Amino acid sequence: MRTVTVGTRGSTLALAQTRWVIARLKEEWPETEFRLQTISTKGDRNRESLEQLAQKGDKGFWVKEIEDALLQNRVDIAVHSLKDLPTEQPEGLEVASIPKRVDSRDVLVGREGAKKLADLPQGARVGTSSIRRKAFLKSYRPDLQVIDLRGNIDTRLAALGTGDYDAIILAAAGLIRTELRHRIDEFIEPDILLPAPGQGALALETRADDDLSIEVAYAIHDHLTDDRITAEREFLAGLGAGCMAPVGAHATVKGGTLTLEGWVAALDGTHVIRATSSGEAGECADIGAELAEDMLKQGADRFIEAARA
Repeated sequence: MRTVTVGTRGSTLALAQTRWVIARLKEEWPETEFRLQTISTKGDRNRESLEQLAQKGDKGFWVKEIEDALLQNRVDIAVHSLKDLPTEQPEGLEVASIPKRVDSRDVLVGREGAKKLADLPQGARVGTSSIRRKAFLKSYRPDLQVIDLRGNIDTRLAALGTGDYDAIILAAAGLIRTELRHRIDEFIEPDILLPAPGQGALALETRADDDLSIEVAYAIHDHLTDDRITAEREFLAGLGAGCMAPVGAHATVKGGTLTLEGWVAALDGTHVIRATSSGEAGECADIGAELAEDMLKQGADRFIEAARA
């Protein structure tokens, strides 16, 4: 029996989504044994804020150690939250598969009487660790107090009980994958909070010369998700932005036409540049690159540079 070692972070969410991946792979490859290996990353260990790491140019703080394990043949397939994966990959590695995306939206979880974003009282305290969410929330509701909130899903949910927050914002996918959908009070539509590029999707990364692992991973590849993600990530790459930038992107496909919406915001939410681009789904990479070029012409680079400062 062949054995394939699958590497991931040790967080509750990373383990849940990796076990889901292994279960799907096992359905396609019943004669293969899959072994899960957890790997601690700099993002897990470092006491510096993620913003500080990003400002130092460290883009791979959630994935580098896992990619090192791939390159050193200690694991065969790595499972990442795709929004954490830098757009530039190390030599010798490739994304072999992108499974079907789950809900890409952000969600609100609130205390009693604070169950919808639009209905939060003046000056309500909203917790999030995301620069993107902070900027877009301040644009939508300048009156809100947007307060840092860090930790894993359980830690963030528990923070609601401390009295320090009236509501918190999380990714829908994380709660869905950890079987906490019942905690969601409101799905926030993209016209209010545009998701992060790749949010709700997973990436299965392999060594570029490992034909067996590539074939195994590709068994659960979803082409529609791939088109959408490619457009969003090409947009992010074209802007020269990383996962910590105040950037949102969301692609949809209808009748073979892909429509990509992109936002880039000032950190304080006072300005948001919004644009869309459409074309045939097969041209997804070009659509993303063209939208990034359009946004840069509108001055998006100044907001991205401000986030790095």
